[in-house]
Amino acid sequence: MNGRTADVIQLPRRALDGAVHVRPATVTGRPAPVARLHPRTEPEPGLLAGAARFVRRRLTGTYPVDDFGFDPELTDAVLMPPLRAIYEKWFRVTVTGAGNLPAGTGALVVANHSGTLPWDAVMTAVAVHDNHPERKHLRMLGADLVFKVPVLGSLARKTGQTLACSADAQRLLRAGEMVGVWPEGFKGIGKPFSERYRLQRFGRGGFVATALRAGVPIIPCSIVGAEEIHPKIADFQPLARLLGLPYFPVTPLFPLLGPLGAVPLPTKWTIDFGEPVRTDRAAPDADQDHALVLDIADQVRDTIQATLTRLVAARPSIFT
Repeated sequence: MNGRTADVIQLPRRALDGAVHVRPATVTGRPAPVARLHPRTEPEPGLLAGAARFVRRRLTGTYPVDDFGFDPELTDAVLMPPLRAIYEKWFRVTVTGAGNLPAGTGALVVANHSGTLPWDAVMTAVAVHDNHPERKHLRMLGADLVFKVPVLGSLARKTGQTLACSADAQRLLRAGEMVGVWPEGFKGIGKPFSERYRLQRFGRGGFVATALRAGVPIIPCSIVGAEEIHPKIADFQPLARLLGLPYFPVTPLFPLLGPLGAVPLPTKWTIDFGEPVRTDRAAPDADQDHALVLDIADQVRDTIQATLTRLVAARPSIFT
């Protein structure tokens, strides 16, 4: 928590009939481990029983999966523990502004994108889940390329991701889910290292129209640390076209060191959740007002850029 007052970023005057404020959500931490005078040397029976139940449900198919293919049990039991270890031990993520994650409603988390590989999206998902007062998962909107890759596409569905389309996003938001979007897309994640922490265009503001239709707040999210994990110094476009990729990165370590060069550098991260932009007081047809949509998109982008600039200036180094 960064101690800031969670005042609401105001929408343009023509969109609102008055100022609205969001009460910061109370963030509950994980319960502290109970100290043992004589630690067990064997696995606890409860853990073994839980593992057995998990395997049995996998084999019999008696586990919940929603309409989008999200498998919360698999995500929590198998995928989140190693990702949380990377989050805590490798990138040592610090979260600020967690009180701006709202309880009792859906919200659209809008973040900057960087790092050549989408580690920033995965770490943001851990940050949302572990800091949200209701421990909600971040339902990320991904490019169609993600779902075309064998294994990765299926895994993405199982972890709650879905195609970046307005209809799916609205369904999730109206159901009270936290939805994540990275409007810079490949332009952001694939930009050269020389342009680090300079936001690319946010497109035509489609994420704003989606939030307006669903009547949920937009949470600007600023991620510092991801820009340096894979410093992109060149782009081998002929190979990228051959492989059907938006870019083929060349970094100081990749492809020189092969697979080892794909290991991200252990930079120190900060993920900041900014003050919410309320949309529920907008006029019913506000999503059709293109000028208004672009105004709000620019406001969100400017907020993220200003926060990135401030956080980058304040950090001692990229590793501390």
